Amino acid sequence: MNLKLRLTIMSFLQFFVWGAWLITIGTYCFNAKGWTGEQFGAIFSTLALASLFMPALTGIIADRWLNAEKLYGILQILYGVVLFFVPQVNDPNTLYYVIFLAMIFYMPTISLSNSISYNILKRNNFDVVKVFPPIRVWGTIGFIVAMWITNLSGSKANANQFIIAAFAAIALGIYSFTLPKCPPEKSISKNASILELLGLKAFKLFGNFKMALFFLFAMFLGAALQLTNMYGDSFLDDFRNVAAYADSFVVKYSTIIMSISQISETLFILTIPFFLKRFGIKKVMLFSMIAWVLRFGLFAYGNPSPELFWMIILSCIVYGMAFDFFNISGSLFVESTTDPSIRSSAQGLFMMMTNGIGAFLGSKVSGFVIDRYFTSAEGKDWHGIWLTFAIYALIVAVLFAVLFKHKHNPEEVKNFKH
Repeated sequence: MNLKLRLTIMSFLQFFVWGAWLITIGTYCFNAKGWTGEQFGAIFSTLALASLFMPALTGIIADRWLNAEKLYGILQILYGVVLFFVPQVNDPNTLYYVIFLAMIFYMPTISLSNSISYNILKRNNFDVVKVFPPIRVWGTIGFIVAMWITNLSGSKANANQFIIAAFAAIALGIYSFTLPKCPPEKSISKNASILELLGLKAFKLFGNFKMALFFLFAMFLGAALQLTNMYGDSFLDDFRNVAAYADSFVVKYSTIIMSISQISETLFILTIPFFLKRFGIKKVMLFSMIAWVLRFGLFAYGNPSPELFWMIILSCIVYGMAFDFFNISGSLFVESTTDPSIRSSAQGLFMMMTNGIGAFLGSKVSGFVIDRYFTSAEGKDWHGIWLTFAIYALIVAVLFAVLFKHKHNPEEVKNFKH
């Protein structure tokens, strides 16, 4: 089998095993189990907690002691085994620890899968800039396919979604052992401090006001990133409690509708070079924040009726801009403004602020706010929930526009390629 196809299969399954439950776990916890927003927020925060430390630790292991493809396979198999326990769990506190353990095994595989692909492609003299993006886009397709399977198999409100992911993860883990070997390559000084090993030298960037401000806004946006993953499917599925919409297309195929967000993501990524060249990094990041306002605001006012269904669809479409424009332009900002000696760890710090601290705070705080202000005996006030999120995103956007000073420099993007 050709190398590119083998890596494409890995990329597809890498996100399939996550997409099978990530968007629908909210429906499972709220609608099937009847748990509170705070309980669900805690469960979802495990993704962020695992992101704070596991990628760094597994990176050290792959760099110094164990082949990357073997470590990747072991982690995927362990992730799959843990997911098999989810159907046995009937209380949120236990599920918190089960999902946390699953995330400890899964989250580092995202960066490991990229490292494996880069390693194999470079050793076989492929142009990574040209070859990798078409391979990686199949990861998003895998995520979408998993969402569709979960919805069409009737698994979005039961534990079967985790079983689907578990079988696929174990299959991926076994498959990874057939990939070309990726032995430890990086030369790390024996005298390197623990701070250097963990990439913590990048924390000195907080001493620069502009970079500190950027990372602060990365944290604020990170809090918004997971909100629709957490609550989107549950919101659409909850329309079953409104008599006029109980048998609507939105209720029956809520997960498929949510997958439009991921489809949009694959399309908007293609527009980024144009927007970066034309408007610059700051404006592109600002466009992302405005898109988040629209994402949440359209959900606040949309419903399955023929008159307002378009708002739900448009919300899913603008998600692509909201997600891609900040993540990629933010990564490019870090790339173009940090010293080469700490560039990799600076990128890790950017990811930690968004997917780690920001996502953790977003998960915990949103769960508390929903329970305290938007939950009653009649159910959840989704209009109020989404409107609050939209106001939050608008405040972040205004503060960013006023406080973050960055002049457009075409040199920053001249080497940006997809």
